[in-house]
Amino acid sequence: MAIVIVVVVLVVVVLASFGTVAITRRRQRRPGLEPPGRRPVSPPAPRPTARPTAPPPVARPTAAPPPAPAPAPAPAPEETLAEAKAEPEVAEVEAAPVAPAPAEPEAEATEPEVLEAPPKFRDRLGKARSLLATYVSAVLSRSGIDAETWDDLEEALIRADVGVATTAAILDDLRSKAKEEGITSPDALLEALKADLKGSLARTDRSLTFEEGAPNVWLFVGVNGVGKTTTIGKVGLREASRGHTVVMAAADTFRAAAAEQLQLWAERVGADVVRGAEGGDPGSVVFDAVERAAARGADLVLADTAGRLHTKVNLMEELKKVRRVAERPPARVTEVLLVLDATTGQNGLIQAREFTDAVGVTGVVLTKLDGTAKGGIALAVESDLDLPIKLVGLGESAADLVDFEPEEFVEALFA
Repeated sequence: MAIVIVVVVLVVVVLASFGTVAITRRRQRRPGLEPPGRRPVSPPAPRPTARPTAPPPVARPTAAPPPAPAPAPAPAPEETLAEAKAEPEVAEVEAAPVAPAPAEPEAEATEPEVLEAPPKFRDRLGKARSLLATYVSAVLSRSGIDAETWDDLEEALIRADVGVATTAAILDDLRSKAKEEGITSPDALLEALKADLKGSLARTDRSLTFEEGAPNVWLFVGVNGVGKTTTIGKVGLREASRGHTVVMAAADTFRAAAAEQLQLWAERVGADVVRGAEGGDPGSVVFDAVERAAARGADLVLADTAGRLHTKVNLMEELKKVRRVAERPPARVTEVLLVLDATTGQNGLIQAREFTDAVGVTGVVLTKLDGTAKGGIALAVESDLDLPIKLVGLGESAADLVDFEPEEFVEALFA
């Protein structure tokens, strides 16, 4: 029994010795079995028993840290790909400004539109001529000059909207002339009438005033619906075709479509447009237009203004302010053109008086003369107000705004 115990003890001792040796060898081999990719990660805290057995200098060099940054260059291909992709984009961006091919059409668009030949008064005053034709025929049908002849002439002039006072003055002069010259035939009487009308219309200067050396400002005034904005566009086209550099001031800040309408005309003219905020100060728009004209060497500013009733005192005061602003250096106001609708007849005279008192009207633009039988308003404006009619509208196109020619006008009425 004692022998058996001794044998068991020896076996246990031998097994313990082998177990200790195996554990020691396993601990010595463990550092070399760790994967190299995990070396950079800080290892867990080593056991106290393993520290003396594993030499740190041998284990750390084998973990070559360079492999860890090795994955870092991997993004290099992506960067090169990104650069490669970016190159076409840069090329496209750089190529975009190289293609200003549309610049030529824009330059052509700024060229002023070529005006057609102006129409003749005789071709466009058919309505006014038709009204007078009945009375002229009645006068010529008589063998001599009698009371009915003078009645027919008086009625013809009044119906043509010449006005009662102007008609009376014209016929008084004609009677005196008939007595002095011994006129007895209706034909001679009509010729004398036409000569008197031409003479009364031929005594004023009708040219549009332009002074060299500084931007000229032409103000366009009048009530609503008379055609101010359209007139500005047509005048701009005329002046641009004559060599002037035009700037348009959209100072009608109360009508929403006024600025857009003027912009369309400016594109046809090849002119700059200065606009303001809707409902803004019209004086500031005119001031900015003058400043732009001076900066760009333009010599003519055409200023639109809001339509206003001549009976509105506050609006007329605002118009006075616009004129004062336009007079500031370096500009000067050389024309204040009142735009009148020929179809309004005698009411246009009242408008003309009020606007003349407010801003000093220098001339009249008579629009829609082709659309009315009341062509005699031209005579009334000049005789009653002593204002020259400088331009007349004989149609819708730009070429239909023409200089007022008294002789041609009178002949067209009685032809």
